[in-house]
Amino acid sequence: MRKVYKDPRKLATCLKDLVDFYLDDVMTYDKLKEKITILLNANEDRIYKDGNISLKISNIIGSSRVNIIDKIFLEIQI
Repeated sequence: MRKVYKDPRKLATCLKDLVDFYLDDVMTYDKLKEKITILLNANEDRIYKDGNISLKISNIIGSSRVNIIDKIFLEIQI
């Protein structure tokens, strides 16, 4: 897994795969949170625009995955 992505499609695919691993019980929530945190810190300006996940990424990953990533993002902010 790379840390910095310039292409939003590749970034969205990486996020989608990570959340799918979690949903398939391949990865624990703590491990998912750790990996998503790394990606958010390195690519926050590409993922979040005006406090919302960018439209391009959200269309690729779907609303259920967006909710999981938003939950992790809010936990990081606290």
